[in-house]
Amino acid sequence: MHEVLRFEPICQARIWGGRRLESVFGRRLPETQPIGESWEIVDRPEAQSVVREGTWAGQTLRHVIATHSAQVMGPRWNAGHAFPILVKWLDCRERLSLQVHPPAAVAAALRGEPKTENWFVAATHPGSSLLVGLRPGVDRARFERALAQGTVESCVRRIPVSPGDSLLVESGTVHAIDAGCLILEIQQNSDTTYRVFDWGRVDADGKARTLHVTQSLAAILWSAEERELVLAAPTTAEIADAREFRIRRVVLGVAQTLTVAAAEQPRLLGVVSGGVESVGGAGVLLAAGENVLLPYAGRFEFRAVAPTVLLLTENFAGS
Repeated sequence: MHEVLRFEPICQARIWGGRRLESVFGRRLPETQPIGESWEIVDRPEAQSVVREGTWAGQTLRHVIATHSAQVMGPRWNAGHAFPILVKWLDCRERLSLQVHPPAAVAAALRGEPKTENWFVAATHPGSSLLVGLRPGVDRARFERALAQGTVESCVRRIPVSPGDSLLVESGTVHAIDAGCLILEIQQNSDTTYRVFDWGRVDADGKARTLHVTQSLAAILWSAEERELVLAAPTTAEIADAREFRIRRVVLGVAQTLTVAAAEQPRLLGVVSGGVESVGGAGVLLAAGENVLLPYAGRFEFRAVAPTVLLLTENFAGS
């Protein structure tokens, strides 16, 4: 399989979402709804990416892997296993809840799934920031007191961000994304989120969203070492190296190329800005905002048609 696998995005309405995927990437969004997430590549019981074009057009990612696992994921991949990564765009018109995803050691007991994720900040508003990790000296007792008093924000690190910055957020880390951020999130295949505080927010009917305080307090790693922000830079570099995946930022000038070898491992390619065209074959054009799967069996070469920033995600299939 030497075709790039492109999928139909799945829009998710969120109370904190907006319409930025429409204005930035020219996408058609469902009318009237605030769209907080676009699930770009997903293989879950409740959501399935569908191949947009080519040999397997109309087939779900689950079906493709089940029937062509060696071509797509490599000869050692178990065809019954779900695709291990979920790729999303997040449009944070408002601040997200303060939340945590359970680490592997407690996830099963909490009936959840671990979720380590990486945030690549594509756009911001002035003063945008990320709230990630605990401030020095904050333990569970202090956090619980602040939670009861409604002052929990004082317990969490605030990290100002600019377009091009990136941060790895591991399971067990308390976090929130501030208003104004447009983020490409690459994460473990999980949809377990425990909300610990929601800033007093209510929906159109005046109802607050459900909180999961007990689960959150059990899931937070109180003495975890905090990750540092990877700052934007005009160079190719590794921006995340976790047990679950590795991500490289690839920066290309006009007409510069990226080559991906065949029979090494499957990879994900995300176009943050600019655009690339595939060299040879059908000459597929990938515009800003697109995320695709590059199957194990294929060799791919992409040429930048404008100054371009790509994210290349690897090491998620155990190959």
